[in-house]
Amino acid sequence: MHVEHLLQLPSLDLTRLWGEPSLLAAEIGGVTATDLEDPARFLRPGEIVLSGLVWWSPDDGPAKADRFVAALRSAGAVALLAGEETHGSVPGAVVDACRVHRIPLLAVPSRTSFRAVTEAVYLRQWGDLSRRPTDHYALPENVRTELGALLADGADPGTLLDRAFAHLGGPAAYLLSATGRTLAATPDAPPLPRQRAAGHLRGPASETTRRVGAARSPYAARHLHVPVAGAVPPRVLHEMAEVLAQHRLPAAGSGGDGLLAVLRGTLGGASPRAALEACGLPREGPFQVVTAELSAVGGGPDDGPDAAADALAEALHLDGRAFRVAASRDEGAVAVAHGEPGDLAVGWAATAACAPGSVLHGGASGLLAGAGELAGGLRQARFALAASRTLAPAETRLTATEELLTLDALLAGLPAEVRAAYSAHTLGPLMAAGGSRRMLLETLETFLAHNGSWARTAEALHLHVNTVHYRVQRIEQLTGRDLARLDHRLDLRAALSCR
Repeated sequence: MHVEHLLQLPSLDLTRLWGEPSLLAAEIGGVTATDLEDPARFLRPGEIVLSGLVWWSPDDGPAKADRFVAALRSAGAVALLAGEETHGSVPGAVVDACRVHRIPLLAVPSRTSFRAVTEAVYLRQWGDLSRRPTDHYALPENVRTELGALLADGADPGTLLDRAFAHLGGPAAYLLSATGRTLAATPDAPPLPRQRAAGHLRGPASETTRRVGAARSPYAARHLHVPVAGAVPPRVLHEMAEVLAQHRLPAAGSGGDGLLAVLRGTLGGASPRAALEACGLPREGPFQVVTAELSAVGGGPDDGPDAAADALAEALHLDGRAFRVAASRDEGAVAVAHGEPGDLAVGWAATAACAPGSVLHGGASGLLAGAGELAGGLRQARFALAASRTLAPAETRLTATEELLTLDALLAGLPAEVRAAYSAHTLGPLMAAGGSRRMLLETLETFLAHNGSWARTAEALHLHVNTVHYRVQRIEQLTGRDLARLDHRLDLRAALSCR
């Protein structure tokens, strides 16, 4: 299928805003939907990109649009399909950027869903495949006919795998998640350990594994894998991956607005337990609230909440508990899991490995006895998430509230602006530039580190004890604190940690 074919589908009602005929003739290799400001690392050459343009606002000017479209060009995307619903029409800055970077731009009206576009592409690709001459074809005609009927009837992936490979003697074949978790397998396939499967997915490209369609994030990717080389001809594997791309798994553990209402405590007179049950979770606890946030390595723009929700869902799948996840611009990605946690940290690390270019931070509440405690659990999880960002800004980290056992860890959960203000007000003149002030700050740190011991502080700083006494008196004068008092020492210790 080519880009220009999309304009010929009346059901989509797309409008060409810019695109030269030679560019519109490009073949479409896949579809990715994204609202990341810089999606380059999640794209593959030949894909069309669907975007609601949520990342852009009228105050941004042309620079942000230019960066977004430049990322598409660098990744080899063949077209941008921009939704009109967010801004009423596609902003001129986006049109200009597409013209500069020579990316065809099609407008998607609000009445046309991105899912409709995606299905149109993959159904057309499958139709093109079915119209190939027999000698260009890998799957036998009777198998193609059967798979088409199964897709129309909504068959599950396991059934599709079984029928696709039955004519080859039923070799072991697996549909894998991004972390190597088995989503479906042929009937006689032995269990495939997740770690071994993940090794295949992370290793060099091979003829035994094919990515299945496009995904909105690396954490939602699916792969078709046949462990035995030569058991399935590469063309059959490729065509079967195209078939599976048309099968849409239900959104994993999606809780939507109902879950957010429970967590916000905005149910009105409705029962939280009944609302949880409506989301697909048990009415009774224990529960745990988990939040997630993604950012790019090197301080690039943050990934959106949908990608974070995909990562959160995959990590909780590996943890083995029932859960529901929701995402919004205001709340970010948040989930409610039911039951005692397994080893969520292991699943967190495995999920983060799906996208080495991103940092996955998370926060988890303590165990909550009932639905009435979920709003407080969300506050706990957000605090722990903030601590994760502060303690390891450039590294993947999951922090649970029960891990906040030290003063430094507790303070790490405070907003950066609050920490900075407290430190500035408490330390006061000691924070000012100048050699003497830096000397006093060093003396304070050493004095507190040695539990207020004059002798050990003097020894550590290679000073006379009288000099330490003088400096401490000066610190007390400048800060208004009495270092003989434990509470004042704690004030200053906290201020030092908040810097």
